Amino acid sequence: MPKTEKDRYLSNSLIRGLEILKMFDASHSTLSLAEIAAKMGVSRTVPFRFLYTLQHLGYLFQDETTKRYQLTPKVMELGFAFLNTMHLPELARPYLEKLRDQTGASAHIGILDGTEVVYIARAATSTSFSTLNVMIGSRLPAHATSMGKVLLAFLSPEKRAAMLETIQLQSFTTQTKTMIEDLNAQLDEIRRNGYAVSNEEFEIGIYSVAFPIFDRDGVIMAAVNIASPTSMINESTIETQIIPAVREAAHALSGYSK
Repeated sequence: MPKTEKDRYLSNSLIRGLEILKMFDASHSTLSLAEIAAKMGVSRTVPFRFLYTLQHLGYLFQDETTKRYQLTPKVMELGFAFLNTMHLPELARPYLEKLRDQTGASAHIGILDGTEVVYIARAATSTSFSTLNVMIGSRLPAHATSMGKVLLAFLSPEKRAAMLETIQLQSFTTQTKTMIEDLNAQLDEIRRNGYAVSNEEFEIGIYSVAFPIFDRDGVIMAAVNIASPTSMINESTIETQIIPAVREAAHALSGYSK
């Protein structure tokens, strides 16, 4: 492309930073410093500053053991405004609407970003209730929510350990886990059971059930849940209707056969 007079305003640093983010894809989910430098056609010293900046801003994560970099969910923030006008949020809509109609509760999908859950899709009920009124892009603490706990539980042992070293276990109700040992034991149980429950752990009067959503390689990528006022939850239907319905949605969204 021929250069124009306005090309002098281009920021080479920004261009290179974005080029690095675009290097990651399904075939290259992690990259080393050497691999990134090779793709850029430069020495290792050149991309280091860009990588450090992207990591500092939260767009990249470096595994302390392998020293390889990978994208974080924060990169999705760059596209949330665009996605809201496109079709991606609609892909999960039929499943969430079915789940909402089956359970009478609001249904959501979330991803893990640091120690928070970011809501990326929802099908709300007509019930007006604070936590149930979360919007796409809302963030809630992972350790006190059903989706957050299931996302933490199905991390690799190394990633979970690293996450728990940085997490701040703020107390929201008397049910919130505020000791690492207690939370870790609960996460182990969630992994064994295959799903997570949050019964008034984040907010009094809120009950929630979440299941993991896996990618084709079996790696957790998101979680789906229902959330409802406890006054609207019939305990006799939790095992027979609610849990099976959320499980079915999670399996469908993971691409599993019903």
